[in-house]
Amino acid sequence: MAEILIRNTNERISGEEQVREFLESHEILYEHWDASKLSGELQENFTLTDDQKAAVLKTFEPEIKDLAARRGYKIWDVITLSEATPNLNELLAKFEQIHTHTEDEIRAIVAGKGIFIIKGPEEIGYFNVELSPGDVISVPENIPHFFTLMENQKIVAIRLFIEENGWIAEPYEDPTFIKAIITNLSLCE
Repeated sequence: MAEILIRNTNERISGEEQVREFLESHEILYEHWDASKLSGELQENFTLTDDQKAAVLKTFEPEIKDLAARRGYKIWDVITLSEATPNLNELLAKFEQIHTHTEDEIRAIVAGKGIFIIKGPEEIGYFNVELSPGDVISVPENIPHFFTLMENQKIVAIRLFIEENGWIAEPYEDPTFIKAIITNLSLCE
């Protein structure tokens, strides 16, 4: 289940309703899907073949189609990252840059763990949304953020897009952002 850490105060928010309430107050969609629906061969498998990725999408087809109908998504895919991913550290370094998009960025976590770092209003500052299997989050367009892995460095996630070519990240410079805190948090659970 997702947890939130408000970086300025070290306040933690947990529990599905409390997490949903906090995120919705920042116009961030949060849902929870039943990740246990996956067959045993797909659970905790971080090196999926194309056929296995198709099976993940088929498993969550009703949830994906419902979300697509409500929010206008046109395409979706499955992304896997693990120690088996070539150049994983270089990829993560690229991910860990604050940016915005002209459409929302959505992840449905199927296996593993990930973390969105999101810029809230000035009185809140940055907050981390730590995600586990079943968590679904959509960061609105033009909200500064980035997504990375937690200490296990393994994830399988469904991504949905409105633009058929996917979104393009626009760098966001913020001198108030302290990256070292993220590194420490990404290494602990």
